[in-house]
Amino acid sequence: MPRFTVHIRDEWVAVACRDTSKNIQWLGQEALKRYIKNKPDNGGIVSVKETRFLVRRCQGLGLLDADDAIDDVLEDNDFVELAIEGDTMSSDFIPCEPGVSNITAAYKEPAEYISLDGNSLTSTDLVNLGRGLYKIKLTPEAEKKVVQSRELLDTIVKENRVVYGITTGFGKFARTVIPIGKLKELQENLVRSHSAGLGNPLSPERTRMLLALRINVLAKGHSGISLETLQAMIQAFNASCLSFVPEKGTVGASGDLAPLSHLALGLMGEGKMWSPKSGWADAKYVLEAHGLKPISLKPKEGIALINGTQMITSLGAEAVERARAIAQQADIVAALTLEVLKGTTKAFDSDIHSLRPHPGQTEVALRFRSLLDSDHHPSEIAESHRFCDRVQDAYTMRCCPQVHGIANDTIMFVQNIINTEINSATDNPMVFAERGETISGGNFHGEYPAKALDFLSIAVHELASISERRIERLCNPSLSELPAFLVNEGGLNSGFMIAHCTAASLVSENKVLCHPSSVDSLSTSAATEDHVSMGGWAARKALRVVEHVEQVLAIELLAACQGIEFLRPLRTTTPLEKVYDLVRTVVKPWIKDRFMSPDIEAVHRLLLDQKVWKVAKPYIDKYQTEYIPESRPNSPTAFALDPPASPRKRVRHE
Repeated sequence: MPRFTVHIRDEWVAVACRDTSKNIQWLGQEALKRYIKNKPDNGGIVSVKETRFLVRRCQGLGLLDADDAIDDVLEDNDFVELAIEGDTMSSDFIPCEPGVSNITAAYKEPAEYISLDGNSLTSTDLVNLGRGLYKIKLTPEAEKKVVQSRELLDTIVKENRVVYGITTGFGKFARTVIPIGKLKELQENLVRSHSAGLGNPLSPERTRMLLALRINVLAKGHSGISLETLQAMIQAFNASCLSFVPEKGTVGASGDLAPLSHLALGLMGEGKMWSPKSGWADAKYVLEAHGLKPISLKPKEGIALINGTQMITSLGAEAVERARAIAQQADIVAALTLEVLKGTTKAFDSDIHSLRPHPGQTEVALRFRSLLDSDHHPSEIAESHRFCDRVQDAYTMRCCPQVHGIANDTIMFVQNIINTEINSATDNPMVFAERGETISGGNFHGEYPAKALDFLSIAVHELASISERRIERLCNPSLSELPAFLVNEGGLNSGFMIAHCTAASLVSENKVLCHPSSVDSLSTSAATEDHVSMGGWAARKALRVVEHVEQVLAIELLAACQGIEFLRPLRTTTPLEKVYDLVRTVVKPWIKDRFMSPDIEAVHRLLLDQKVWKVAKPYIDKYQTEYIPESRPNSPTAFALDPPASPRKRVRHE
């Protein structure tokens, strides 16, 4: 029989419906009858029939017409909300961070799987799991290790051994031995008491990443989790049943206790959960609607679920993946700006960079050479000023390989740290089935990802800092030889005046956000946890820094494309013309002032989707293939070898 779950005020009621040809008005009235049934004062509702209400779907919050037939607008096990008109007791649903989730209405259950073994997951894989592109399953080898470690735990409990976190309390209570009859309660109390986080919940994508990463760590077979519990977590992930996980509350040692406790709490059927089908609802209803049962914790399983660095690491994985994407595209954006400002390509000569052979610097210089004027890709704009009297450019253009380069190298360093952390066992105590013992250690300490993500913020911020200065050069007629603020009829029109201010404000915010959180430590848990990493804030602010960098570069890309309009009919190189054409598919040229925020957001989306990189990459690859057949001996990369400059390219300014 079809059944629907209805949210009224702060409660959920289930309504069975034999005849789905009945309308939404009937469903709402039936839900109200069940709601007031156990209320001594009928919940203040005098008459169900006379009560006026609105009904909306939990997914997408779309309003339902009272006269619509149930089978026309709802499916079995759907979740809806009933809002009584003029009722001050009705509460809104839990808000998610605006604009973060792309899973909701467009979500389609993936058909492909990623197999987890605790050893081979990458940051790219984790982000794709967060986006809902894959389900997960365990490898047979991982299942075997999980079973073996659990068998050792069961033996410890059976023999009444005193082992931290299994038969004792936690933290300051490590010397308190717990009776065997209360070991299940011990683990459940741990999860409930540690669910003390605050703030908005993580988005569905980020919660999927968090859950997937915790499953991957448990799959290593050193946590003592039972295969039954681990499989229940996998089923919840594959159904996108995602716990309410507040973003604030972790100090990054002993792991991310608060957020991981909230993650476990939902799996226990307590607190709130989200799914594409239900939206936010009580966890027990969400699990039940997907045919799942709450997990029942065995000895040690509570601490196995909540002790580790998975929130720092999962958010860090997203930050480093987005940083890598925007760093690649920053080179393309800067190259286009250099063309508009009639800069020289001499500063990117391969011989210069072979004398200072940092990999990132060398690679960035190669990208500039592959995009700018050359025999491979001639530029009419470059040809127009070939014999000008300018000898060299400002640092914001000339030093892009050096500034962008260290950002690239730092991103690679951080990605290596994050990928190691993704496949590390980070709870306590660790279970060694082959040795027949458990060992207490400190792998839960988040200092590695915390420090790495602070480094990431500092490095990637510089891409925005130098970009903002290039925007200034584009907007300033004394520096660009272009109309002030890139608009005709200046005065009547303000053009990019405030867009530049926006970029400046974002760069200034980043200066504060780049202060490293990991230099701080506050003793917790009655001085048993007397040094912590503060990695949760390092990860969260790294994401904010990266987003600001993306937005500043979106403004620069818009400004550079607008600058091109004033150089027509001259054309730039083929790859940069393709980038210009891409931008013009979402933003038209700036003829007179208009609402600018949507333009910035549209170009930001191009960068988020890596479309700028996808347009330019074939030309970068072709340049490398045709002009760089092999590595120069003793060179750190294959990027140093270029064709000798043609006579045409040996003039003063290119």
